[in-house]
Amino acid sequence: MNAAYPALRLRRTRASSWSRRLHAETVLTPADLIWPLFIVEGEGVEQPIASLPGVSRWSIDGIVARAREARALGIPCVALFPYTPAHLKTEDGREALNPDNLMCRATRAIKHAVPDLGVLTDVALDPYTTHGHDGLVDAAGYVLNDATADVLIGQALNQARAGADIVAPSDMMDGRIGMIRGALEGEGAHNVQIMSYAAKYASGFYGPFRDAVGSRGLLKGDKKTYQMDHANAEEALREVALDLAEGADSVMVKPGLPYLDIIVRVKQRFEVPVFAYQVSGEYAMLEASVAAGAGDRDALVIETLMAFKRAGCSGVLTYHAAHAARLLGA
Repeated sequence: MNAAYPALRLRRTRASSWSRRLHAETVLTPADLIWPLFIVEGEGVEQPIASLPGVSRWSIDGIVARAREARALGIPCVALFPYTPAHLKTEDGREALNPDNLMCRATRAIKHAVPDLGVLTDVALDPYTTHGHDGLVDAAGYVLNDATADVLIGQALNQARAGADIVAPSDMMDGRIGMIRGALEGEGAHNVQIMSYAAKYASGFYGPFRDAVGSRGLLKGDKKTYQMDHANAEEALREVALDLAEGADSVMVKPGLPYLDIIVRVKQRFEVPVFAYQVSGEYAMLEASVAAGAGDRDALVIETLMAFKRAGCSGVLTYHAAHAARLLGA
């Protein structure tokens, strides 16, 4: 028998709910959540997304209503992703530079209606291109790094001018963080944050998201020449180091649960704000589990979000944000 027994009983502090709360090492609140929202053209439009049960595309009036809901629930920030009409998609994704595009109009509407809510905007070309890639491609289908970065600068400035609080480059082009930071500073947009998708992996978990933004079926080839190989961890640390040196205010690891080890290593190495994106495939798996009767939604949602916080995340982008906030506020 252990010599410390019964003087040391670790179950003592677990014996009652008040004590478990008192001794909790990790705290999860609605303020730790960012709610991703999908925008579609029209008015009074809600389009359920079949591969993301419980998630819809909303016209701008609906997005504003979701923004008000987020504020009421204590969620500090929403992330916007557009469903670009097919006739506006081009090889060069030029709609991303339109100051009156769907993303910019939704941003302005939210900042007008709920000015104290943070708005995060996605900087990448995949919602706007006919080929589904995050950047410009050459004749062989290779995504061009520097030419793409030049367009991303204009896209980030366009979003910042519309009122975005955080621009989040999700494209994984080399050098684009420094270029965007320099352009923002040049315009006097000193307080616009950059949340870099610094360690974004070429993952099989993105399928439902591509349905949501209308790029499923358009993609020619894959994204493995610019998104990270899921076998690599040291490379993720190099990506994060570069983006921080170039002016990122925070970094993201994407996907989430399959890459908790990367989150831990980034947090321990750099001691900076680290965010995770609990991506569409992760959300869909949880919902499929619930639908099959294999788990309780409330318990699964809170447990997975707590895992991100325990690993070192400052916050999590999750489609379960509103549901989780209601649970946490109860």
